[in-house]
Amino acid sequence: MLYDKLKAYAESGVYPFHMPGHKRQSICDLPYRIDLTEIEGFDNLHDPQGCIRELEKKAEALFNSKRAFLMVNGATGGILAGVRSLTNPGDTVILARNCHRSVYNAVELCGLNAEYIYPKRLSGYPSVCGSITEEEVFAALQAHPEAKLVVLTSPTYEGVGSDLALIAEICRDCGARLLVDEAHGAHRYFDRKTVTATAAGADVSVVSLHKTMPSLTQTALLLTGDEALIPLLQENLSVFETSSPSYVLMSSMEMCFRFIEEQAGIFESYEKRLADFYRKTGSLKNLQLLYNRLPENVFDFDRGKLVIMTLGTDVSGHELAELLRRDYRIETEMSADDYVIAMTSVCDTDEGFERLAEALIKIDSKLCAVPLTQNSILEIKPQKACRSCDCFKRACAVKPLEQTAGLVSYEDVFAYPPGIPLIVKGEVMTEELLREIGRLERRGVSICSSRGTYPDGLMVSDL
Repeated sequence: MLYDKLKAYAESGVYPFHMPGHKRQSICDLPYRIDLTEIEGFDNLHDPQGCIRELEKKAEALFNSKRAFLMVNGATGGILAGVRSLTNPGDTVILARNCHRSVYNAVELCGLNAEYIYPKRLSGYPSVCGSITEEEVFAALQAHPEAKLVVLTSPTYEGVGSDLALIAEICRDCGARLLVDEAHGAHRYFDRKTVTATAAGADVSVVSLHKTMPSLTQTALLLTGDEALIPLLQENLSVFETSSPSYVLMSSMEMCFRFIEEQAGIFESYEKRLADFYRKTGSLKNLQLLYNRLPENVFDFDRGKLVIMTLGTDVSGHELAELLRRDYRIETEMSADDYVIAMTSVCDTDEGFERLAEALIKIDSKLCAVPLTQNSILEIKPQKACRSCDCFKRACAVKPLEQTAGLVSYEDVFAYPPGIPLIVKGEVMTEELLREIGRLERRGVSICSSRGTYPDGLMVSDL
């Protein structure tokens, strides 16, 4: 049934403004006959010496890194391995609160104490996080001089980037390591104007090839410029990554690298398509493209993320996504309360961009302006009762959500996508948070919990 659904969707004519970055275009054939295991002559991902090591060297050259590890379980495995390699149990780590849930899982598994930087919201766009500033990182490290690691996301799901070079310098001066989740930024390594995490001097970074590049889902790279970390990273990747890695996935990474090298001018053509799209949509009256009106607290922005704001209109982000799906056969990456993200890549076509631009212009002409009443979950800073790892197998019980105010949550609650927690294990539920969850639900946001008890209730305990 799944295969039939996938095949039917591929033939449906729906245009994919979502990951994976290959946009369902075949850059090579990857049949069952090349799906094998670590037989003689085909190397070993967990101790690469032959053809896999050669492929890693190719990645190191393309991504300007001393060591690049191939990963077949996405950026998640790299984040888990990176955090474990850079910390010891009991260490304090500083996280940007808009980190992906995999970072929170790493904190729990490694027995760490998390302190947070809450990104300031974008001026005029209360549900989108701005850049993490060097001042915020410095203040957090001054407040927690014992911190061993700083973790942040750049670019974010919405395409917002931070000044990684300055942040890396501050971390070094304060004796802390820096791990950057660059899952959404693999393509930016081929933009000469972008200072990537490896160029900035981050200790570890993770890129998802499958998100914005022509590579199969689950393919990613773990990058480091620190030779001393290489053995630790290799060891921890063997902990978090399958012992039976897919040769089909690894070969798709090779095809991705080959595509980049052989398609001269592919990124220049991509930039031209983006410029044409922004020009065509520059006259929108009600909908707004975030890139066209970037607030001051955005250090860097990936304009390949088409963030379409519905704030101040009579349509929500979810309703806009449904209009695009139903009336224009366009599937976007995600919809939030007041925006939609259409993800692009070098594999998008002129026809795809043209279809989206025309759809937005037509939809925009039918919308009306409404007063702004938006609030944001990012303003809520839950009180921490204990570390997330202290919740493991402790006595707790499921209670109806409306009865959880004042109790400690024993599971993460998050909006998905993108998977950023609203509340983390060990934090105290509040009436304010319950109201916000209810508001998000009413607006069509998908809310999940890590133990799957939501929406029937939430796993909680007394303080």
